[in-house]
Amino acid sequence: MCIFSQPVASVTDTNIFARLESDGWQHLVYQMTFRSKQSNAIILPLPVKLPATDEKSLEFVSLKGYERFFDDLNKGFPLEQVDSKPFSRSGGIGSFAKNSTLKVHEVGDFVASFVPRIPDFNRLDKQFRIPKESWDLLPTYSDYGFAVFQLKNLRGKPHPMAFKFHSRLGSGNDASIFFPTVHIHDGEVHAREDFDHTLFLQTSSYDEACGKYKQRARLVTDPATGYVRSKWAAKEFCKVNKSKGVIDGDSLIHRLKMRGKLRNTDVLAKLDVTGQNKMDSRIGSFGKVSFTAAAGVAGLLGMSWFFNRRNHISGSQSIVKREY
Repeated sequence: MCIFSQPVASVTDTNIFARLESDGWQHLVYQMTFRSKQSNAIILPLPVKLPATDEKSLEFVSLKGYERFFDDLNKGFPLEQVDSKPFSRSGGIGSFAKNSTLKVHEVGDFVASFVPRIPDFNRLDKQFRIPKESWDLLPTYSDYGFAVFQLKNLRGKPHPMAFKFHSRLGSGNDASIFFPTVHIHDGEVHAREDFDHTLFLQTSSYDEACGKYKQRARLVTDPATGYVRSKWAAKEFCKVNKSKGVIDGDSLIHRLKMRGKLRNTDVLAKLDVTGQNKMDSRIGSFGKVSFTAAAGVAGLLGMSWFFNRRNHISGSQSIVKREY
């Protein structure tokens, strides 16, 4: 779920990469270009395996040394190259509170935290908490975890945000890869939103099911997966060593572009591709709650708890720069 803690003037060119490991841990990399008039942060709810803990459910990864991660992924689709846009810097913003009891991580240019479950918002200072009643109106996320990244600048294209989490969707006949794609950019929830997303995934089941790379007047979606496969294995066009274990160099990359006015839901890519097209967005981030009701609490999801926090990490807090 793409939640900005404050309204944003624009969000474009959102790219998400995901790969599920055999042990149920899912890699997720997220990057976008944005413009905001005020301090902002991005919050990504995640279907973490229960019970969730801040020590065992999510591990942050710094990709500050691989800012062109998504540019390289697109090189696997030579008919359509994507030109990167320069990163525009702007004024600094507020930071995490030094007295927060949640662990604070330095992840490249970001300061990040993982909130294992909704009750753990109580581990934040009182002025930063979100009332439980607000989350009760969003039942699909009632037992999700939350990765929170504070944005350093007010505009531009920050380096990719990366982590892996222990996914509850990572095993069984319905094993799926999760993409957080629901929009809350302006403090309201809309049934349909303007999408400018590109999804990338790696999984052996898609590699085995897809046909040959087809390059005609345009790239051809593979009917078995619903995605376009890369021409080569990832090691031929990506800097696998710089990805810190995120990319499997021997696997293909599968890409899906989402453009235009689309249903405002998260996306599940089911790994069993023996049946029909498995790109499944039926998850719907708001379950049975109406969008009217969800919009009524969107203001409470302004995440005011996230701001005026100091950029100071005390010795009692864990500073993690994860290496693989």
